Amino acid sequence: MLLRLIAAGTRMPAWVNEAFAEYAGRLTADYRLELKEIALGQRSGGNAQQAIAKEGERMMAALPARSYVVALQVAGKAFSSEQLARFLQARARDGRDVVFLIGGPDGIAAEVDARADERWSLSALTLPHGLARVMVAEALYRAVSIVKGHPYHRA
Repeated sequence: MLLRLIAAGTRMPAWVNEAFAEYAGRLTADYRLELKEIALGQRSGGNAQQAIAKEGERMMAALPARSYVVALQVAGKAFSSEQLARFLQARARDGRDVVFLIGGPDGIAAEVDARADERWSLSALTLPHGLARVMVAEALYRAVSIVKGHPYHRA
């Protein structure tokens, strides 16, 4: 099953890219994790809505057909590691790849949010987008380790 993270923003610090690559590299064979970065919309002149709309167009264009879409939202559902593992198993049984979406600094466009099958909250805290990428990658690796009975997760 392919797990894809579509994230707004293309210039992350080296530590973000290295940490994401570390966890993504651990996911092979049955579960693979790929990153698709989309450019941020132009925010000059303080027009955040126009930027959100442009990012939304880019996200919608990057969504593969038939994918199960999960939008990362502060107001989304919180998953334990075990619940995330069961979620991934259910998607694998459905035969659908999963796409996780991280919006830009002003959030996800309404049409992208409307397309989401699920909304996931990593935390009630506002997180930097780079850190959210790393947290998603680690959480997915941990969930897959639970699915496979790997000792990484110690509950």
